[in-house]
Amino acid sequence: MNSKVRVRFAPSPTGPLHIGGLRTALYNYLFAKKHEGTFILRVEDTDNSRYVEGAEDYIKEALDWCGLTPDESPFHDGEFGPYRQSERKAIYKDYAQQLIDNGHAYYAFDTPEDLDKLRQEQEAFGDKFIYGAHNRNELNNSLKVSEKETLEYIESGKPYVIRFKMPMAKQLAIRDNIRGNIQIKTNDLDDKILFKSDGMPTYHLANIVDDHLMEITHVIRGEEWLPSLALHVLLYDAFGWKAPKFAHLPLILKPFGKGKLSKRDGDKHGFPVFPLEWKDPATGAISSGYREEFYLPEATINMLALLGWNDGTEQELYSLEELVDKFSIERVHKAGAKFNPEKTKWFQHQYIQKVDDSVLAEEFKDWLRAEKQIETTLDFTLKIVSLLKERLTFMPDLWNESYFFFQAPTQFNPKSSKKAWKEDTAPIMTNFISFLEAETDFSKEQIQPKIKGWITDQGLGFGKVMMPLRLALVGDMKGPDVFEMVSLLGKTEAINRLKFALNTLN
Repeated sequence: MNSKVRVRFAPSPTGPLHIGGLRTALYNYLFAKKHEGTFILRVEDTDNSRYVEGAEDYIKEALDWCGLTPDESPFHDGEFGPYRQSERKAIYKDYAQQLIDNGHAYYAFDTPEDLDKLRQEQEAFGDKFIYGAHNRNELNNSLKVSEKETLEYIESGKPYVIRFKMPMAKQLAIRDNIRGNIQIKTNDLDDKILFKSDGMPTYHLANIVDDHLMEITHVIRGEEWLPSLALHVLLYDAFGWKAPKFAHLPLILKPFGKGKLSKRDGDKHGFPVFPLEWKDPATGAISSGYREEFYLPEATINMLALLGWNDGTEQELYSLEELVDKFSIERVHKAGAKFNPEKTKWFQHQYIQKVDDSVLAEEFKDWLRAEKQIETTLDFTLKIVSLLKERLTFMPDLWNESYFFFQAPTQFNPKSSKKAWKEDTAPIMTNFISFLEAETDFSKEQIQPKIKGWITDQGLGFGKVMMPLRLALVGDMKGPDVFEMVSLLGKTEAINRLKFALNTLN
């Protein structure tokens, strides 16, 4: 087997990629790149009944958006393809037959009705029905019926499955790179189905065969696969293959209450649980995505990396390159990691502050055109970004913080008006307008000292002018530095707004 590290992310195209799945992909990617290995995307699409149109493309787009583009995949071919299990269908029957030939598997002809009846009988006694070592020799399978009858059943087209023959009374000691040594008794396990008569393997067989043929060295996957670990290790033994090293990642937990993070939690509390927006092809229902909610991919990746791992320091902000350098599978936690929507926003705020002002200005200019049908100049949006960037977490925040630069007030906040506009305000602002009309240079460097000097010369308190001025410009007692606003709006617009406020509030 190749000594080079090879890992795979193997989702099923049954719907949108959850951020838990994205984190699994991330940890595989980090581990591969840390060890100068290969990161593979394999699409496990053997379950036709659950296949969802568009899900595979969604997985690719999500990984690309996050910068986790695989080295080998259905879209980046390599020497171990094909990378869709449905395109590998022809190979699995031979491996199932190998297991039958060497006594590690058998044909089972029990009908769903037969098994359902047995299940009900067991449950009536308060027991759970298990198809395994204690009863398999009494059921309708090739361990009980003769070889001749078995062949007759198969040739007649009688439906069957191929089950793994779980060894009896065996104590397994399995090493997990996150959870340490795990002890499992085979008597507690059932004989899982490996292959169905429709010609398709189950996950268990296809997964093991593909990992072996693709020379996977490390299997890094979610803890929901822990119950299957013993079977998978035994399958490697049954084939006489060397098993990869295993690591089972902790769950991402709900931010409130107990249990695994789900789409319902996102819907209820107003945050995305998918990397990209997803439109259900069956219902048309739309689920929000981090990309469409204006999260940066770097912030999303940084947040996910720390949901279950840290490098032992207080550091919280990592580039993807730093994560590769620092990552260690042994420092992944065993316990579940509670998702924190507010911390996710904190990461986003940190990362948007790192974006170059000119990039944000260009995006904001395009956003204004698309969302608000407002045409403006790049120079103007750049000035607004420079002024307001520290307040930003998401791109639309720029609009919330700057809308008054593009739309003059048509009404005034009553509470703010009561506070800022007093009985003596009108004559003061009338004189102030006359003063402004005589000025020509409205750059902040010139207009700020001029206004301050005028206020002092008039013997007024600064609040007597600055508060009604802010109200007139914005329509409320909010916004950035007043002198910055006067300068950006310019002489004509600032005076027009003051005159409108004077006429309206009087």
